[in-house]
Amino acid sequence: MKFLKTLVCASALMIATPAFAGGHITWNSVAAESRVAFGSVKGNTTGEVHHFNKVTGVVKEKGEMVITIDLGSVETNIDIRNERMTKHVFQEGKATAVITGQLDMSEVDSMKPGETKVVEIEAKLTFAGVENEIDANMLVARLSEDRVLVTTEDFLMVSTEDLGIDKGVDQLMNLAKLSGITRVTPVAVRMVFQK
Repeated sequence: MKFLKTLVCASALMIATPAFAGGHITWNSVAAESRVAFGSVKGNTTGEVHHFNKVTGVVKEKGEMVITIDLGSVETNIDIRNERMTKHVFQEGKATAVITGQLDMSEVDSMKPGETKVVEIEAKLTFAGVENEIDANMLVARLSEDRVLVTTEDFLMVSTEDLGIDKGVDQLMNLAKLSGITRVTPVAVRMVFQK
């Protein structure tokens, strides 16, 4: 459970909060207000922040949640690096990360607009065919009757080895002529859902 796992983890956690309960309704993520970001350090001296442009999530009536991250939508703020990550790390942009889990929707009834709650989430992350179990704490804020904000309580630390992408990171390092690239990265998730 590493880099992607953390990303997906955060998204999944967001969906699994109590605020989603209350009413046989499907909650969908708001694209413009939802983001999965991750950090990296190159050459042991330069820290950078990246994110994915396409992250979607849904929580269905009975608590089934699915969060999908389009890995080909990675944004590092450098075009050539976006291309290299898509090609060498994220399988030519064809790969997606999917988080699935089951939520207890009855918890949602206890949250009123303006209230927050920290919830623990258990889910499964599928990344390029590799499955990992995910456990994380998420902060949930009920913004209104029909909107919920879900964020990571702390950073999620993800390992490239667990995701099976070390070889791709090695290629990035060689192409950029770097002495090193972080193999464990902090991930932050911010998701807004509405019904």
